[in-house]
Amino acid sequence: MYHFVSIPKYRRKVFPESYSEAMKVIIQKIGYDIDIVELEIPEDYIHMVLRSEPKMSSSQIMQVIKSISAREFFKLYSDIKRRYFWGGELWTQSYFVEIIRNATEDTIRKYVQNQLVELDKKEVHASQLGLF
Repeated sequence: MYHFVSIPKYRRKVFPESYSEAMKVIIQKIGYDIDIVELEIPEDYIHMVLRSEPKMSSSQIMQVIKSISAREFFKLYSDIKRRYFWGGELWTQSYFVEIIRNATEDTIRKYVQNQLVELDKKEVHASQLGLF
C-alpha cells in the first residue's frame, strides 16, 4: 500500500467541488492493477491511498496516474488548460510517496479522509497579519 500526495503545476487551485469530483472519477477508472483505497482532492493537491502489485514501482504508479489523469482532465476542461497550464502539464514533477507498513491502514485512511476538515479548521483560525 502507498500514500501519495501530488500538486498541480504552479500550485493552482484548479479543483473546486465540480472539478474535484470529475478528477476523482478519472483516477478511479485508471486501472493498471492500481486499487484506489482512499482519495481526497482539496483545491490545490490530491491525497491517495492505494494498493498495487509489487510489479510496478511507486514512480511508475505515479507516472501512470499523472499522465492519464491530466490527459482525461484536459479533454473535459480544455479551458482550464488554456487559462492556467499553457505548457500543457497539469502536475508538477515532484510528489510525496510513503509505503504504508508501520502505520495501520485505518490510521492512514482516516488521515486522508480528514484532510478537508483540517484545512477548514486552519482557515477559520488564520488571519491576515497587518504591516504595522
